[in-house]
Amino acid sequence: MRDRTLAIRRCHLSYARLLDPRGAETIDLAVIHCTELPDLATARTYGERVVYPGSATGTGTGTGSGTGNSGHFYMDRNGSIEEWAPIERIAHHVRGFNERSVGIELVNSGRFPEWFDSRRQVMEEPYPAAQIEALAQLLGQLSTLLPNLRWIAGHDALDQGYVAATDDPDLRVRRKLDPGPLFPWNHLMGAVPLARFDPGLAE
Repeated sequence: MRDRTLAIRRCHLSYARLLDPRGAETIDLAVIHCTELPDLATARTYGERVVYPGSATGTGTGTGSGTGNSGHFYMDRNGSIEEWAPIERIAHHVRGFNERSVGIELVNSGRFPEWFDSRRQVMEEPYPAAQIEALAQLLGQLSTLLPNLRWIAGHDALDQGYVAATDDPDLRVRRKLDPGPLFPWNHLMGAVPLARFDPGLAE
């Protein structure tokens, strides 16, 4: 991959200061997501939604914290990057692994707009080369900033829950499929100093 200066636009979510703090040494996992939304502006609208109302609790659970669901970094299709939450704050992006991970969201339509329709479970949008190049560079940079970062996983590997299908409540579909079958794992792993994380071996 060609070298270029990695520019990150910091535009923190309105509730970012309410997210629970943590030390950089606690982060050992990068989680790759896709937004399953059509564009970055729509993702921002979803990210700003407060789904855990109340005041900050300091528990790291999100319950009653006045915050919402989002990753730390968002990457558009052209490779541009925005930071929506500081890495020293615990963002709510993956069940059971928030405290130890940094969440990276790639703009990709995924199953949008019928996420849980049993007939619409194929993710067809490929990831542009510019987006994957920027992702590899970001992961390399994070590896120098976070002393214990050594693992990487897709959202789908960490959240394997099911929900009722919207077209037929008797059917069940996966909650999370991102980043999906078109994500170029082999290509990325050849470009980053991280190893694939096996949740079955997690402590």
